Amino acid sequence: MTPEPPATLIIEDLMLLMLDDATGAVAGAGTLHYTLGGALLVELALRGRIETDGGRAGLNGPKVLAIGDGPLPDPLLQSAYDKVAERPQGVQTLLLAIGGGLWKPVIDRLVERGLIRRESRRVLGVFRTTRLPAEDTGHEAELRQKVRAVLEDGESPDARTAAVIALLSSSGTLPTLHPVPKWSTKVYLRAKELENGNWGAAAVNTAVTRTAAAITASSVAVSLSVITTVT
Repeated sequence: MTPEPPATLIIEDLMLLMLDDATGAVAGAGTLHYTLGGALLVELALRGRIETDGGRAGLNGPKVLAIGDGPLPDPLLQSAYDKVAERPQGVQTLLLAIGGGLWKPVIDRLVERGLIRRESRRVLGVFRTTRLPAEDTGHEAELRQKVRAVLEDGESPDARTAAVIALLSSSGTLPTLHPVPKWSTKVYLRAKELENGNWGAAAVNTAVTRTAAAITASSVAVSLSVITTVT
């Protein structure tokens, strides 16, 4: 009997949704490292392994603390946790420290899982380009359906779906996804609710929601700062 593949992380689901299946381009590429760093921190929060200090947030956002004992089941999560455990740090500092360079290993994992594939070709016989089209579309289609059900139909999300939508909203990439939810004021406001930590029944507890909301809020602040600087 073939064993079930391990469950994807939030960061992997997020990358799948942000990848354009036709071109291999990633939505929000300029601030992607902050978004991916946020995804690992949110996952650690959901697993009860980090929390914010509850004090007044400084310039780099609230300080994040490592809690709990024992190894984590995934090397990406363990590496992020170890970074948090070094010392209390502002969440914005951690977003960059954890998210920098994550794009390649996450793409490699999606290829290894058979969810996407690499296609290299030459343009004009000279320039080599790489596309990252979907390989096994079932998982991605299920993800998109969950997102649409929450944003368009008003269904209550599970914690993972709430986290994915919150991170997409905080990164500013939600309206650029292809295919996108039917963009409307209702969809925008619903996404913002989740971004702000209003997860309803999906909230594991108030500490988790507070930590997740602090992380996504910091992602927004950093992304806006980068975008403003570039433009």
